[in-house]
Amino acid sequence: MSLAQVAAAARRSAALPLTLAVAAVDIDGGETVGVDEHTVLPVASASKLLLLAEVSRRLDTGELLADRTVEILAEDVAQGTGLLHRMSGRGWTVEDLAWLTASVSDNSATNALLRLVGRESTARLAEQLGLERLTLHDKVRDIRGPDVPPVFATGTAKDLARLVTHAVRGTMSSPAASARLLHWMRANTDHGLVPALVDHDPYAPGFPDPLPDGLLVANKTGTDTGVRADAGVIVGARRLAYAVVAHWEQALGPSTERAAVQAIRDVGRILAACARRRTAV
Repeated sequence: MSLAQVAAAARRSAALPLTLAVAAVDIDGGETVGVDEHTVLPVASASKLLLLAEVSRRLDTGELLADRTVEILAEDVAQGTGLLHRMSGRGWTVEDLAWLTASVSDNSATNALLRLVGRESTARLAEQLGLERLTLHDKVRDIRGPDVPPVFATGTAKDLARLVTHAVRGTMSSPAASARLLHWMRANTDHGLVPALVDHDPYAPGFPDPLPDGLLVANKTGTDTGVRADAGVIVGARRLAYAVVAHWEQALGPSTERAAVQAIRDVGRILAACARRRTAV
């Protein structure tokens, strides 16, 4: 099974009324594939990986302390995904906020972390890592008016896969910072996109070491109107970093959304088959 088949699966979506961008990297073998991987698209919460990468870097350097308490301000609170806007507590550690952002894509935790480190620092890290088009434009908002950026974040499948590749290889900013980001990703509870058709145990111990017979997944998803995104790594006999981003016009409705989700899951099924084989065939 070759990564070329991943690209073929992505190209089958060409008949659908949507853009499906895919990038995949064989971490150890060096094989890469892409379809529309340079296309800049809204990537929703998948971009939170960049924020988490910067938080992890700062924890590694001591610029941030894991047990520092951060107050959730009224300006941080956002509805949608997450738990904090439903909870009574208002003081959480940096580590707590990172786990909440990674595991349930908590929007309020995201905003608090972004306020703490600043968008400028995420832009600098993106530049250092060669992520040319991955950009956090704003905080998460319940309503986007004409005076704020139209979307939270944009990026390319290539840049998202490259960020994951850095984390897996230990080259994000340091091996420790890279490993921390991967463990946060491992806690993600949303396995409904790329991993949906992948036979895996999301709670199996041992990550990132491969199982004797099975697959491990660590990922981060993004969901918004007209957007579904997923970036992560599948660990088997091969370690495959990936990013898949689907985008379609809002007016097209639920049938296009279902088609986008199915197309992403199909890519995931083929990625899993590739990960199970030690070499491409």
